Amino acid sequence: MQFTRRHVLAGSIAAPAILTFGGARAATMLKISHQFPGSTGKDGDFRDQLCRKFAEDIAKKSNGDVEAQVYAGSSLMKVNSQVSSMRKGALDMSLVPISYAGGEMPEVNIGLMPALVSSYAQGLAWKKAAIGQEFTKFLDDKGIMIVTWLWQAGGVASRATPLVNPEDAKGMKIRGGSREMDLMLQAAGAAVLSLPSNELYAAMQTGACDAGYTSSTSLISFRLEEIAKHLTTGRGKSYWYMLEPLMISKAIFAAMPKKQQDLVMEVGEGLEAYGRDAAMADDELVAKIYEKAGAKIHDLDDSVVEKWRVIARDTAWKDYAAKNANCAKLLKLAEAVPA
Repeated sequence: MQFTRRHVLAGSIAAPAILTFGGARAATMLKISHQFPGSTGKDGDFRDQLCRKFAEDIAKKSNGDVEAQVYAGSSLMKVNSQVSSMRKGALDMSLVPISYAGGEMPEVNIGLMPALVSSYAQGLAWKKAAIGQEFTKFLDDKGIMIVTWLWQAGGVASRATPLVNPEDAKGMKIRGGSREMDLMLQAAGAAVLSLPSNELYAAMQTGACDAGYTSSTSLISFRLEEIAKHLTTGRGKSYWYMLEPLMISKAIFAAMPKKQQDLVMEVGEGLEAYGRDAAMADDELVAKIYEKAGAKIHDLDDSVVEKWRVIARDTAWKDYAAKNANCAKLLKLAEAVPA
């Protein structure tokens, strides 16, 4: 069912759209935006499916008092506008890599800090640890709230030569995914490109990009196996873990009745196990897809990850901590979470 959503603005205060019929209150309507391909049934990009599960679950549990419409493939708004739009109350919800907002909030780049997180368990432990509490407070102050904590491991697809060890990066044009990834790659001798993952295919196809880091799911969804001759996976070991949560605008959330607020958070938390399991499944699936397409598959071990970590500490971590006191504090708290 399609719903029309319009924002009601009173000064700078936004409220979720409410449809009324004959004076009776109807459902609160939430728009969820993301950049990833849409899915049907149980097939397709699990991030789209997670958003659709959220819509289904909240409609069911609220008996129709809260409904949501999912807009896949940047069909509602451009990728890089999503976080700032949520902050302003101009977008209800989005599932988006948090580091995409690093230009306006450098603190969020900790969500894609190379070699800082080394497992799903470690990443998901952030939520209840001091780092999660501090990060949640920071986002809240900026007008955003995390509804579902989602981490994804990632790998790198390359057109011609493999990218496994740091020395492999020399002379390559690479998309890393965040400022911090770029700093590490530059130190290894690479030229870096800044673009969202849904633009990787065209960049690699034209030769503007030699290799691209992104999540296992995006490596599948954006069909990079059609171009890549090599894939370095994120299964087992990885130095690329990305925080990509489902979030809601604080202004929109604040305008909802308490009962609906509680339900939004309950449904969001209930999807975290699904997100973890689906991400891990894609770490395995991506290798099978690329191997079938003829690419050579490379896996990482502890020694290779440590080589990248040494470079990351001296470049990305150091640069991030020097940004401001908030960044330094967040990095220290994140380092305290056991691997």
